[in-house]
Amino acid sequence: MMSRGIFSLSSILRQPLVQNGFILSRSFSEAMSLKIETTVEGDGTHFPKKGDKVSCHYVLTLENGSKIDSSRDRGSPFSFKLGLGEVIKGWDDGLAQMSIGQRAKLTVPPNLGYGARGIPGAVPANATLLFDVELLKIN
Repeated sequence: MMSRGIFSLSSILRQPLVQNGFILSRSFSEAMSLKIETTVEGDGTHFPKKGDKVSCHYVLTLENGSKIDSSRDRGSPFSFKLGLGEVIKGWDDGLAQMSIGQRAKLTVPPNLGYGARGIPGAVPANATLLFDVELLKIN
C-alpha cells in the first residue's frame, strides 16, 4: 500500500476538474497548453495507451518553487490507469506522450489542472503546476 503525504498526489490528482465547454481562441489556447520538456530520454518504443496502468515518480511544485507533493520523498511510485480520468487531464495527456524510462518536466496550465477552484490548502486557484515526472513502468 502506498504511503501518502499530507497533499498526496492520490488525493490531489484524482480530483476531477469540471471543464466549462467554451472554445478557446488560438492565442489563449496556446498559452494554456501542456508543455513537455524531456530531461532524460526514455526507450522511445514503449508508450502507454488508454487503460494501461502506469507507475511513475513525480515531484509537484508551483511556479514560485513551493513543493506540494513528491512520490520520491515517500519512496513509493504513484500508479494509475491512463486516459480514464483518474488524474488531472495534464497528467493523462503528458504521460501518454512519454516512453518507459523517460523523465520530463510537465508544465500543466490551470485548464488542464485544477482551474479556478484549485485545491484549498494545497494548490491555489488558477495555478500552473510544474511536475518532474519519470515513467517507470507500464502494465
